[in-house]
Amino acid sequence: MTQRWTDDPDAFEEAPLSQLAAPRPRAPYLDGLNPAQRKAVETTDGAVLVLAGAGTGKTRALTARIAHLLASGKARPNEVLSVTFTNKAAREMRHRIGDLVGGAVEGMPWLGTFHALCVKLLRRHAEIVDLKSNFGILDSDDQLRLLRQVVQAANIDEKRWPPRMLAGLIDQWKNRGLGPEAVPAADAALYAGAGGALYAAYQARLRTLNACDFGDLLLHCVKIFQNNPDVLDKYRRWFRYILVDEYQDTNVAQYMWLRLLAGGVQGGNICCVGDDDQSIYGWRGAEVGNILRFEKDFPGATVIRLEQNYRSTAHILGAASGVIRANRDRLGKELWTAGDGGEKLRLIGHWDGEEEARWVGEELERFSRRDRGDDRIPLDDMAVLVRASHQMRAFEDRFLTIGLPYRVIGGPRFYERLEIRDAMAYFRVVAQPDDGLAFERILNTPKRGLGDKAQAEINARARAAGAGLIDGARLVVAEEGLTARARGALARLLRDIDRWRAQLAAPGADHVDVARVILDESGYTAMWQADRGPEAPGRLENLKELVKALEEFENLTGFLEHVSLVMDNASDDAGEKVSVMTLHAAKGLEFRAVFLPGWEDGLFPSQRSMDENGAKGLEEERRLAYVGVTRARERCAISFAANRRIYNQWQSALPSRFIDELPKAHVEVLTPPGLAGGGYGAAGPLSPSVLEQGAADASVYNSPGWRRLQSRGRERGAAAPAEARALVIDAQAVARFETGARVFHQKFGYGAVLGVEGDKLTIAFEKAGEKRVLASFVTAADDAPC
Repeated sequence: MTQRWTDDPDAFEEAPLSQLAAPRPRAPYLDGLNPAQRKAVETTDGAVLVLAGAGTGKTRALTARIAHLLASGKARPNEVLSVTFTNKAAREMRHRIGDLVGGAVEGMPWLGTFHALCVKLLRRHAEIVDLKSNFGILDSDDQLRLLRQVVQAANIDEKRWPPRMLAGLIDQWKNRGLGPEAVPAADAALYAGAGGALYAAYQARLRTLNACDFGDLLLHCVKIFQNNPDVLDKYRRWFRYILVDEYQDTNVAQYMWLRLLAGGVQGGNICCVGDDDQSIYGWRGAEVGNILRFEKDFPGATVIRLEQNYRSTAHILGAASGVIRANRDRLGKELWTAGDGGEKLRLIGHWDGEEEARWVGEELERFSRRDRGDDRIPLDDMAVLVRASHQMRAFEDRFLTIGLPYRVIGGPRFYERLEIRDAMAYFRVVAQPDDGLAFERILNTPKRGLGDKAQAEINARARAAGAGLIDGARLVVAEEGLTARARGALARLLRDIDRWRAQLAAPGADHVDVARVILDESGYTAMWQADRGPEAPGRLENLKELVKALEEFENLTGFLEHVSLVMDNASDDAGEKVSVMTLHAAKGLEFRAVFLPGWEDGLFPSQRSMDENGAKGLEEERRLAYVGVTRARERCAISFAANRRIYNQWQSALPSRFIDELPKAHVEVLTPPGLAGGGYGAAGPLSPSVLEQGAADASVYNSPGWRRLQSRGRERGAAAPAEARALVIDAQAVARFETGARVFHQKFGYGAVLGVEGDKLTIAFEKAGEKRVLASFVTAADDAPC
């Protein structure tokens, strides 16, 4: 018979647990658990930290633990607080628990995400924080609209200080559990010196509207517990057991909420499950220190390590462990598998990013061929995982060229992104004068004071004259429609469009340069440069990648036709498709074969992450590398390019420092000679057999990437770009520099040689600090370009 349990602590009576049905003699939920998993299930008393490595069955252990609490009579379903990070995880856990306990209980009223549980709590105690129980929850658009009103009321220039920037600051403060009164003075002075005051004004407006944003859900509950001991005590007595999944991803506010509740849990019965090696969301407030100090927060806590991996081969696990072992701030564990070693992780260097995309495409086709029989890997079971979204463009273009179906996970395809659609609309207006839809899109992007009223007026004039939208706009200007200010803005836009068209049509015009001019002179690039939101840097990188993509086409019209084919291809959802996504989006997923491109210093690890967060940022990047490698079950390939075009300049790229940390025993090197010399981790020194194989299979001098560079160099009156010529590396080279020599590097500038080891130099650069580089990447200072 199904039993229903109240979720109301006011109706709580401390009835003896013996009133529950007698525990079952057999516990089927324990079947198949390994010793560590079983210990995690049966260690119910006190504080428990389950360190669950990638692929070690932590969800199974966590659900079995809840089933054990219920089936053994230690707690009723409504006395277990179980916190997940996603609604999907909550639904899956509820379903699994129902299966494990045979449907003897219905539901888990206190199983859900932090936000879902806090909504339930807050509606019961809303009056304590000056809200009514029927309060509304603002989405991000409503939040920005309200913040814009607050900023305007304070007479602050929105263009210089975008409301989106203030939204990001407030979100950070709420993630740290800080109300307006607790924001440090230095932080409060951010945003035109008025950040703290605007935060207070925003919170006051929310109370007036009887509303809160998502950050308030946790913040208000923390304040309620901190300021009302009677309310906190009620819930401490109510929840006999607390369980938390993905503990490494909690922020400060979530940590405070849990610590307040756990402080009085009967017997200190809190179990946190997580993996410090997979904490990769610091940029959105996650604090890895929460899991690292668990034993300090709960003295005498039991720490259980789940290390037996059920997903990946021994070579993949060995490679991942070698990388993550270099992190200092970790609790430590060593993944292992009872399965065989499998294939070694493959490492390959390429001449440039296009060559890298070509190789990945060929490998995907090879693995998915039907004639491979049982060894065939369906496209659905393969993935390309990139560090930054702008890397996707090269792969999407290559896959379209060879007809390889793909899907982008966790975000839109490259050409479907907001900033790319906006930029493409500008290009279409210039190249296709009758494209009214594109003109409509750019009319007020960025803001020009040409809103809905101006749009309606232009449409009306165009219809009346039987003309296109752009001609309608010219009529509005000529006939002095709209206000003088709006008419002036429209006239300037039309003059800009005419000038860009003339530049594009001029003899010998470079359509790539014109595209860059359009984005700059229109103010579109500046709009994103002024945006202080977390997405703005990525959008700017995508715009640079878009301009770079134009180089592969003879003219702008050909590029627009290409993109139309890309968009048409996106509409076909049938059949197998390879997955393309960022490393962050890949967490929690797994594939038989994984490709990890772009392992170059500056790209991965991200230079921005290291600049902003120092050693802490580098360690999070290393955790991201660990997550990427452990997504693979059978095959994993890491690749890097010796050259990347950045700001329309060919620049040398050094292999990622993470490659140095790959254990040689678990890696097979495929890098061709002439591209990468020995000495960095698993890639060196290259054996003669590898050199011979590389020369026979993939000589860089015969590669399409090298031929393209030669062709472009001849078009510019040179054999090849100077940057490219300087980057060919002799696998048997010995550095020609001595200690103390002054040298120049294209990326790092001038420096002095501190040490020499074969063809590798340790150099103290004047601006970039001490770095270790290959000798072929530097020249004598006297030979440096002026």
